[in-house]
Amino acid sequence: MANILKQTFELSGIGLHSGVTTTVKVIPGKVGQGRYFVRTDLPAHPIIPATIAAVSHTTLSTELAVGKAKVGTVEHLLAALAASGIDDARIEIDGAEVPLLDGSAQLWTEAISRSGIEPGAENPQNCPFPNDIPVWIQENDSFVAAIPATETRFTYGIDFPYKVIANQWHSWHPATEDFATEIAPARTFGFAEQIEQLRQAGLIKGGTLDNALVCSETGWLNPPLRFTNEPARHKLLDLVGDMSLLGSFPPVHFLAYKASHKLHIQLARKLANSL
Repeated sequence: MANILKQTFELSGIGLHSGVTTTVKVIPGKVGQGRYFVRTDLPAHPIIPATIAAVSHTTLSTELAVGKAKVGTVEHLLAALAASGIDDARIEIDGAEVPLLDGSAQLWTEAISRSGIEPGAENPQNCPFPNDIPVWIQENDSFVAAIPATETRFTYGIDFPYKVIANQWHSWHPATEDFATEIAPARTFGFAEQIEQLRQAGLIKGGTLDNALVCSETGWLNPPLRFTNEPARHKLLDLVGDMSLLGSFPPVHFLAYKASHKLHIQLARKLANSL
């Protein structure tokens, strides 16, 4: 059963990588049309579906594209919509990158809640059980997998050579645990020693201490954390957003360790081919 937004909502903010301010308007969609973006700033307002086939870039975020029309850093908004059961939504945006807001999905989730949610009809997009699982994607000691399960579950592990992060794990069960309180508030994070290198590469132009946790060898530059394992929860949030590109979540246990958007999308593509 899919949920439906009762009314349109709108949020504005700066893009993490572009540093450009954009406005996003999320409009209730028709059942079966899925989640899709509309670039209102471009001629003919091109449509970019939030699907695996549209993924064009996975460096430090997930970008979608159709032709020359692109929209980047889609994962937090899509995670909030998918975790709220909103399978169909028209997402109008007047630029090429979704706003980072506070670095989490909390403001998106709160906006969805304020707009109102009501039960809809059965959605034909709902994912069946994949035919060929378990499915594993591995790169060195990093991996992401989809394992047979009776219900959808997400588990994420990270391991960084920073004492304040080190090895962390978190697991989220959508059927029994509230995304809005357990996952959505977890913010993106980065490392002080990498900031200059990333900016020289044209990335994180919009990153600040107000929209990202920043860690150095001596500790966090902008505490306090919202959770003791906030970084692991944020990586799980990213995984939820990337797996939302399947349309809806199949009944599998998604398990990831030291993974990335690139590995997430490789798994999603493999799963999509097995449905």
